[in-house]
Amino acid sequence: MLKVVVLVSGGGTNLQAVIDGVEEGSISNTEIVGVISNNKNAYALQRAKNHGIEAQCISPKDFADRGKFNEKLLEAVDGYAPDLIVLAGFLVVIPPAMTKRYRNRMINIHPSLIPSFCGTGYYGLKVHEAALARGVKVVGATVHFVDEGTDTGPIILQKAVEVQPGDTPEALQRRVMEQAEWKILPRAIDLIANGRVSVKGGRTVISGE
Repeated sequence: MLKVVVLVSGGGTNLQAVIDGVEEGSISNTEIVGVISNNKNAYALQRAKNHGIEAQCISPKDFADRGKFNEKLLEAVDGYAPDLIVLAGFLVVIPPAMTKRYRNRMINIHPSLIPSFCGTGYYGLKVHEAALARGVKVVGATVHFVDEGTDTGPIILQKAVEVQPGDTPEALQRRVMEQAEWKILPRAIDLIANGRVSVKGGRTVISGE
């Protein structure tokens, strides 16, 4: 059974997609053992509680410096003894010690087709604003392992979404969530839970496909 901890900062729509996948069985062999947010007002915390999942807030605002916060965050994550960490809209820089400890056991969902519109400064609505400003015809989402860079780890899954005439950043964001993010994040977790994802030479290999 894959033990998963989900880290979130906001509403938790991707968290909900994962919860639904586990409950419906599309994500097999998996248990969400905890949810951690850096924002005490994140609705994601309530989503977790609604499904009987332990949830807690660890905010940088509650610590004298970032080093203390990093220590507490890693301590909280370690406390769940997870097999996999899922970053589902977690807008906090991951402590280097966590990246090292959970090498190839921490994944992130990013709302673009990496390497487009990714890296420092590209998050949330900013990704979709940039895509529309550039005039691209196809956008999408990417699930990748987390390494020391920003959106630079080995790619696991990607799914494309077409830009429609008259799209606003908000409309495009919603379509990318519905058509890509909420589909490939649960799929990636299921693949990992069933031992089908490995990293070789900095790239992922998915067995059986």
